[in-house]
Amino acid sequence: MFINSSPTNSHSSVFWVKFSSFGSLGVSNLESLAKIFRIKVSDFCSFSFFIISVIISFCVSMGALDEGHYHADIENEVNFELGFGGQPETLAIEDAVRVLLQGLGEDINREGIKKTPFRVAKALRQGTRGYKQKVNDIVHGALFPEAGLEGGSGQAGGVGGLVIVRDLDLFSYCESCLLPFQVKCHVGYVPSGKRVVGLSKLSRVADVFAKQLQSPQRLADEVCTALQHGIKPTGVAVVLQCIHIHFPNFESAFLESTSQGWVKIIATSGSGVFEDENADVWTDFLSLLKFRGISIDNTHRRPSDQAWCPSQSYGMPGQANSAMTNAVLAILKSLGEDPLREELVGTPSRFVKWFMNFRNSNLEMKLNGFVRSRIDTRSPSGQVGNFKDGICSELNLSFWSQCEHHLLPFQGVVHVGYHSSDGVNPVGRPLVQSVVHFYGFKLQVQERLTRQIAETVSSFLGEDIIVVVEANHTCMISRGIEKFGSNTATFAVLGRFSTDPVARAKFLQSLPHSCSAGDVFS
Repeated sequence: MFINSSPTNSHSSVFWVKFSSFGSLGVSNLESLAKIFRIKVSDFCSFSFFIISVIISFCVSMGALDEGHYHADIENEVNFELGFGGQPETLAIEDAVRVLLQGLGEDINREGIKKTPFRVAKALRQGTRGYKQKVNDIVHGALFPEAGLEGGSGQAGGVGGLVIVRDLDLFSYCESCLLPFQVKCHVGYVPSGKRVVGLSKLSRVADVFAKQLQSPQRLADEVCTALQHGIKPTGVAVVLQCIHIHFPNFESAFLESTSQGWVKIIATSGSGVFEDENADVWTDFLSLLKFRGISIDNTHRRPSDQAWCPSQSYGMPGQANSAMTNAVLAILKSLGEDPLREELVGTPSRFVKWFMNFRNSNLEMKLNGFVRSRIDTRSPSGQVGNFKDGICSELNLSFWSQCEHHLLPFQGVVHVGYHSSDGVNPVGRPLVQSVVHFYGFKLQVQERLTRQIAETVSSFLGEDIIVVVEANHTCMISRGIEKFGSNTATFAVLGRFSTDPVARAKFLQSLPHSCSAGDVFS
């Protein structure tokens, strides 16, 4: 590690922080450095991260670090912190991701995706770490004595008192298509033997099984079974509310005027006194959920996993790129899964089918092939859009895209505003929607997507353009950050909208409420 301060002007200095891999220091140097700080070698790396954080915080507070002058190569050079860097499984996933990127026609050395293989490997290994965790290690030592009622009739405390932990936010990777899905988990149990379990352990046990390739029903069953065996209560109940991103394909998205953003399902499982779905204890459990505004329809409590994943609705895909399919097989093996397991046999082909939606394509070909015919035959120019105070708009244009940094989907809506004297869209809504789809079905970042849409629609809607993109990113839930319910908004302004705050405000005030992933559960 070295820190170099060099003056850039009379008022500030630039601090370049380079944090080299400790593996290159050698054992003797590590021991010497650790001895200076009077800590064990095994703790030295974590301690060094603390020191670096203090230095950076100090530099920021003193104004010494600003954009373009702060450089920290931490992600790839300090892999030991995550325990994944350099491991054979991680390297195998990275190699597989490079094959997938090349199958899309991407340059794997392009800035923006150069580190994507490592980021994808890290996300997948973090998101499937449950394979290496054991429930007994979590529950052991977390059972506490708790008396029940003294005499008389009734249930409470450690004998028969119902305990529920609600609204546990989890995510898992769908075993049918390898896309992440989001879970709102509710767990309850009836204590027995005058013992209760630490409440956080219910969440941690659920997370062990969520961090594996899963389907909703198997996830519910495995959590329920593990808790029943681990804490030996009178009964366990698990309710999962799951949402999965819709699974469109490039061509059908161009032709459909409406879209479905999310697929929802509810899965339940019960053991002991909860084995009977009509038992009174289930009524108590569901009533306590309803008390929090969580309504569970009894008719959807045992779903078919085959109907759950949107990729299943397309049936078995045709012949897929063999190199890409083999790459996905290698990923499954590296995660510790058996690719021959019945539920995973078609997964590589289904994932490749989804992934190929985002291959490089030619704008003119797509606009001519899918859009022009629709405009000529079904949506002639002169269509009137939303119009107020000289501002015309096309709202809630749906899109799907794939984050180029983590190869995870993001989905949402686009709103386009432009100036018009008579409120007439000169080309029709379908062309605007098609431009949105064209730029969406690529490896993307939301900021670039917003700019590209604005620049393109300005060529036929005029130079005064405002574009707002609202999106839910699965990379915000399915990595270490796990920020559930977050939503990202970006906007671009051209022409008059860039200089007229009143016009911008009028357009922004006209935007409808958009449903985020968190809203879908309610």
